[in-house]
Amino acid sequence: MIEAAELSKRYGAKTAVDRISFNVKPGRVTGFLGPNGAGKSTTMRMIVGLDNPSGGDVRVNGKHYAKHSAPLREVGALLDAKAVHTKRSAYNHLRAMAATHGIPNSRVKEVIEMTGLGPVAKKRVGSFSLGMGQRLGIACALLGDPHTVILDEPVNGLDPEGVQWVRHLAKGLASEGRTVFLSSHLMSEMALTADHLIVIGRGRIIADAPISEILDAQGQTRARVRTDRPAELVRALAADGVSTQQLEPELLEVTGANSRRIAEVALDHQILVYELTPLQASLEDAYMQLTSDEVEYHSHTLPEAPSGADSKEGK
Repeated sequence: MIEAAELSKRYGAKTAVDRISFNVKPGRVTGFLGPNGAGKSTTMRMIVGLDNPSGGDVRVNGKHYAKHSAPLREVGALLDAKAVHTKRSAYNHLRAMAATHGIPNSRVKEVIEMTGLGPVAKKRVGSFSLGMGQRLGIACALLGDPHTVILDEPVNGLDPEGVQWVRHLAKGLASEGRTVFLSSHLMSEMALTADHLIVIGRGRIIADAPISEILDAQGQTRARVRTDRPAELVRALAADGVSTQQLEPELLEVTGANSRRIAEVALDHQILVYELTPLQASLEDAYMQLTSDEVEYHSHTLPEAPSGADSKEGK
């Protein structure tokens, strides 16, 4: 379990993390989301003692990270996959880590096979692709068979098979009663992996709830409806103040009324409905709504070329 209480981090005049409190509980996958510069990586670094808090406190499994006699057996973390001696092989890097905690070579071989590093285990890390570097970072995190696993952007650089493997790995660890805390910018993957979300913006917690609650709170009630009398149903629903959009001749998307209310209106007006499917907001939509005022670095659209402007090829 990870317990943060009034945790803060300041760099000079800049406050990176501003008195945040949260618990990451065992038995579930907790996702950590936020825009670039929101304080995610700083928070993770403070959890494992790489940065000292300016205020507040954070404990893992009841203790400060540095107070654990065998920290690799308590907490496994992937924070920077490139933090490896590039001239050392993956196998020797893992063996060196294992030696610090009396972890047998059999466990080194086990995590190599678990993470798919077998074919490249004896190669120098400097020759690794981004994806293989990520796999090595995950192998390091799992080396001590820890109770708590912290993964910062674990799917970065992985192919679709690797992304799916990380998803199953995270869920499998949580099902064993471990604490799993991970960040990702892939909203679609987080929606499939996480049970609970903590969202941070400008160093402050802006959401801390099960993923289903966040989706329900941020998304409007929508449903897809098929009927052979769409115009009549649109008029009937308009009295309830809902909005409709006709997607196909007999297919409507209704916003502002739940499935039960739509069914009641259709029944009252004797309108046959042969499909009624509730639609949930996507995690990306919910995330964008939550963080719309918390983004520090904004992108800007390039200006359009003047109409009629000649291309270089046409000159």
